Amino acid sequence: MLPRSGDVLRVTRAASVQFSTPMLFRVIRVHDWSTYNGWAWLDGYELNGLGEAVERRSIFVQLEGLQSAQVGPMPNRYRAAPAVNRAPVTSPSRSATAGSRSAAG
Repeated sequence: MLPRSGDVLRVTRAASVQFSTPMLFRVIRVHDWSTYNGWAWLDGYELNGLGEAVERRSIFVQLEGLQSAQVGPMPNRYRAAPAVNRAPVTSPSRSATAGSRSAAG
């Protein structure tokens, strides 16, 4: 499996002996550097359990040892905060507005 930018991978010892403790990794780029057949250099971010980047890393892995993974939805730091319960805004009803116009005209 050749990962693509944005993919989330579970990197384990099957990918390289240095990963005796598995980690989640979000791919930024796959380098096209010449290397051993079936191996690749990946740039990306190590993720915590919530899918948040905790460290940028470059890793050298066996492609066959990579596993697809999923994390929860990424928090959108630009999204507005949840709405607070407020009393609804009232506006005059159409019938009240229409009645006042016809009486005035």
